[in-house]
Amino acid sequence: MPAISLRKVEETAPALVGLYKTAGVSLAKHGLAGQRAAVYLVVDYSGSMRPFYKDGSVQALAERVLGLSAHLDDDGSVPVVFFSTDIDAVTDISLADHHGRVDRIVAGLGHMGKTSYHLAMDAVIDLHLDSGATDPALVVFQTDGGPSSKFAAERYLCKAAGLPLFWQFIGFGDPGGKQFEFLRRLDELPVPQRRVVDNAGFFHAGPDPRTVPDAQLYDRLVGGFPQWLTAARAEGIVR
Repeated sequence: MPAISLRKVEETAPALVGLYKTAGVSLAKHGLAGQRAAVYLVVDYSGSMRPFYKDGSVQALAERVLGLSAHLDDDGSVPVVFFSTDIDAVTDISLADHHGRVDRIVAGLGHMGKTSYHLAMDAVIDLHLDSGATDPALVVFQTDGGPSSKFAAERYLCKAAGLPLFWQFIGFGDPGGKQFEFLRRLDELPVPQRRVVDNAGFFHAGPDPRTVPDAQLYDRLVGGFPQWLTAARAEGIVR
C-alpha cells in the first residue's frame, strides 16, 4: 500500500495524479511497492542555474519528487534545501501547496552563488537526524555542475555512508560537460575502501530536464535504492 492513497492525492493535488500513478509503477518495477522512506530534495541555486528556474525545470522536478514521495512518506510534504555558496533556504513543498511553490521560494532568496555540496549534505543530515525518523531516506540532489570543494563533498559522502541516507544525484545540463566528471567519480568511489556501502547514484537529465519522460525519470531516481537498502541492512545501517 502507498503511504498516501490515490483518493487523497486526487483531493489535495489533482494535478499530480498522473505523476503519482507513474511513480507507483516505477516503485513496483524495482520491488519498492509498500516501502517507507523519508524523501528530501536538494536543489542547486548557483548562478548558472538561472535558466532552469526560469523555464520551470526546478518546479517540474519538485512536483515529480512530490508525486514519488506520496508513495513512500505519509506526511504529504517534501523538505527542500536550496543551496549555493551557503544554504539559501530550508523549506518544503507539499501536496496541498505545490503550484508555483519554487517561484515563491526563490522570490525571497538573495544572490545566486557557487555550489557548496557539503553544506547542503550537512543540512539534510541534520534534518533527518533531528526528525527522529526511523525509516531510511532517499535524497534527490539536483545540480548543474561540480562542487566548489571536491574534497569536502567527497568526505561528507564517505562519512554519511554509515547513515540511513541514499544520495541520488541528478545533473541538469549537457551530459557530456566536464562539470559532471566529479559526480561520475563520486558515484564510483570504492566499497569498502572509501565507504562502507555504495550510498550514491548519479544520472543526467540533459539540457532540458522537462522533456525526460516521467517513467524514465522515476526509474532513474529509484533504480539504485533497492541495492543500497540491501547493502545497508546487511551492515546494520537500515533496520
